Amino acid sequence: MIIKITLTIIFLAVMIGVGLYTRKQASSVEGFVLGGRAVGPWLTAFAFGTSYFSAVVFVGYAGQFGWKYGLSSAWIGVGNAVIGSLLAWVLLGRRTKLMTQHIESRTMPDFFGTRFADQGLRVVASVIAFVFLIPYTAGVYKGISTLFEMGFGIPYEYCVIIMAALTAVYVILGGYKATAMNDFIQGIIMLFGIIAVIVAVLNVQGGLVAAVDKLAALPSDTDPNVNGGFATWFGPDPWGLLGVVVLTSLGTMGLPQMVGKFYSITDESAIKRGTIISTVFAFIVAGGCYFLGGFGRLFGMPPVLLNGKLAFDSIIPSMLVTLPDVLIALVVLLVLSASMSTLASLVLTSSSTMTLDLIYRDKKSLPGEVEEGTIDDIVSEKIELRKVVVMRVLIMFFIAISLLIALNPPTFIAQLMGISWGALAGAFLAPFMLGLYWRGITTASVWACFIWGVGLTVINMMIGNPINPINCGAIAMVGGFPVCWLVSLFTKKLPKSIVDSIFECYK
Repeated sequence: MIIKITLTIIFLAVMIGVGLYTRKQASSVEGFVLGGRAVGPWLTAFAFGTSYFSAVVFVGYAGQFGWKYGLSSAWIGVGNAVIGSLLAWVLLGRRTKLMTQHIESRTMPDFFGTRFADQGLRVVASVIAFVFLIPYTAGVYKGISTLFEMGFGIPYEYCVIIMAALTAVYVILGGYKATAMNDFIQGIIMLFGIIAVIVAVLNVQGGLVAAVDKLAALPSDTDPNVNGGFATWFGPDPWGLLGVVVLTSLGTMGLPQMVGKFYSITDESAIKRGTIISTVFAFIVAGGCYFLGGFGRLFGMPPVLLNGKLAFDSIIPSMLVTLPDVLIALVVLLVLSASMSTLASLVLTSSSTMTLDLIYRDKKSLPGEVEEGTIDDIVSEKIELRKVVVMRVLIMFFIAISLLIALNPPTFIAQLMGISWGALAGAFLAPFMLGLYWRGITTASVWACFIWGVGLTVINMMIGNPINPINCGAIAMVGGFPVCWLVSLFTKKLPKSIVDSIFECYK
């Protein structure tokens, strides 16, 4: 216990120290939200990866899908690396950096409002982002607190409150730069941690070959007379597995807290290096998490909840509780690192979106238009400082709401994330990506996609989830592309002069 407490205190002290070190760079909106658009490839790549993978993945997804699909759940990690990281950086990195800088966009809702010449889109997108980032944040709290409760014996409620307070401190102090620097430190811990944990867990089962043999001997859930399904390439349910791969991989391209990383990177050469770094990071961390979860059945049945369902979120903790204390301390730091980085990204995205796109919604001119007037430098500086103060207050507000949900979580971590990612990426993915590439996309099609993504997710939830939230989220994301394309064919196009001026950034 002394080892665990000492390592955790050192870790948290470093996080707070980084916040204090970077606080001077967080005095302006550009510095607080985007790190002055001068964050290098290593920091950006690690910020992308650590925001992507949190306790939601390590505890919730790895446990639940490792149990359902066995070793084939490792394909989810491969999909996260190839689609969620490599493809995301290739398709979005350069174009997002250039266009958002050209139209002076600081947030994803701001992008929609300026790119499609409709400030109503900006307002509605900011509300969607704020509302649906809350269940994701609650899922992260739940995951990290489950591990802390296992490692330290501290009641769940106290764990949630402590993590929320500590995350708030360093984000409020240092903004995006503090988040990015801490993400780099946390990412290194995650890389070494996941490798050490996999080796230790497999050793408990007699090594990799012995563990796979034991898994192959287990009977199927649907037919007790059939063995081996959990040790096959594509597992007992390939189509269900595909839905999870789509949701967890494609979704990153439509999430505000993920895409925002491309706004702040220094230049195009940094994007090329960041692509490689981010992909390797995802292969190790995501692939390792799901590979580990695939052996969950070898550690006995998880507890049963009051509703009769298995407590999937306890599978990974039950695998780790038998490890030596030093490794348990490493696991706690691993999940703490993954989760605090994601929490920081979520609360910063939510507060900046609400501040810049709802409370202080500046009138913006499109590229090529002449601004009607200028604001006195002193007045402008005061407004900037006021915006940063409001963002810091909203960080505390957002954390408080998320805490209320986390203290009374309505469902499993995986389902919380499915609802959040489904609505956000279902609404934002298609119009954002098409807005970067296609001149013919219309404002009306963006509205239609907002309605499609949020509507499908909310209706499915209200009628009792007849479609599994994971599969519903995947349908919402993929379906957004035909929705945007069809509506764009029959609705009014933006004036050619506006579109041409926006796309000048790629010349």
